[in-house]
Amino acid sequence: MSTFELYRRSRIGMCLTETLDEMVTNERLSPDLAIQVLMQFDRSMTDALENQVKSKVSIKGHLHTYRFCDNVWTFILKDATFKSEELNEPVKRVKIVACDSKLLSQ
Repeated sequence: MSTFELYRRSRIGMCLTETLDEMVTNERLSPDLAIQVLMQFDRSMTDALENQVKSKVSIKGHLHTYRFCDNVWTFILKDATFKSEELNEPVKRVKIVACDSKLLSQ
């Protein structure tokens, strides 16, 4: 799995992929152009996370499961709480997928 696929598996990434697939199927878009759009999406997401996100959030919860596979950490927390300056939000279950940001530039 490519590191960028983490973004593509988000809600916005899945919607973009479905839309591009439909456009290719209906011959409104070439497959090559659809791939270029996905690659631009990957670059845009990386840029936004590196340069535009300034908020910091702390997460506390009970660690249910953790995994490390292909340089990607996956954590599942139960009864977690997200805390920031303006937010204190309890969540019953949360899945966190994290990877080394150095891998994004490869």
